[in-house]
Amino acid sequence: MTPQKTDSASSTSDSACAIRPAVATGAHAPANPVAHAPRTATPSPAASAPAGGYTAGALAELAGVTVRALHHYEAEGLLRPTRDASGYRRYDASQVERLQQILLFRACGLALGDIRRSLDDPAFDRAAALRSRLADLRAQQEQLKALMGTVEKTIAALEGETTMTDKERFEGLKRQAVEHNERTYGAEARERWGDAAVDAANERTLALDEKAWNDREALGRAVIDQLRAAFADGTGDPAGPEARALAEMHGRWLALHWGEGAYSRAAHAALADGYVADERFTRYYDDAVAPGATRFLRDAIAAWCAA
Repeated sequence: MTPQKTDSASSTSDSACAIRPAVATGAHAPANPVAHAPRTATPSPAASAPAGGYTAGALAELAGVTVRALHHYEAEGLLRPTRDASGYRRYDASQVERLQQILLFRACGLALGDIRRSLDDPAFDRAAALRSRLADLRAQQEQLKALMGTVEKTIAALEGETTMTDKERFEGLKRQAVEHNERTYGAEARERWGDAAVDAANERTLALDEKAWNDREALGRAVIDQLRAAFADGTGDPAGPEARALAEMHGRWLALHWGEGAYSRAAHAALADGYVADERFTRYYDDAVAPGATRFLRDAIAAWCAA
């Protein structure tokens, strides 16, 4: 549940920074959902290629890609065509199926290196991996439906056809924020921090009224602005007054996500350690402010929590 690159705390991403870990543990790089799918033997491909296989041009036309793309996949170790007597590339049924899965996984946002490692694993379960991606796509579809509904109601309200309630105005945005984080980072967050912590954070987001939503968003943006001021391009003091104000402000922002009575300085410091250990959170704060800003934030929080 990591934030996207932005100059402010994004409503569709920053709640990931506020989920309290059950224990203070080091974070790991995001798991590749395809590479870690359940593994069984790969089924043999259906023999559908013409006798002798497809030429590069014929396969490119069939798949809707360029010949250059096929050559690139070959150079990356993803495709392995044979050569005919004249030295021309030929793609048999197994390579046709492999290309289809390369394109499918690529469309799902996976890197070519991850795709290659997964497809080359003889125990890799492609069907299970695709089921996982299909579940993600269905979640995205539900998110888009909710957002589209909010947009339609907003247009109708602006044109005087109907009146929107405050709940309707923010329902789609809140649902989008929750579903974005669940889809992108939910599995890892639940594994590391537990279902109860993630469910509670999601429920609090969905229960926010207009004022609470706006207040939380404004405080999130203020945290970024204060981090920028306290960091001072790397010359700031993590124990100085600007940094203390930053840590206190960040603590108030966390309390809005965690709920009354859930905040403690020990948990705050533990979460800040995770910001540095997890490269996604590091990218978020470093991209929003400057390289090194995340470590400065961690150090400021540690100093404030220990005071």
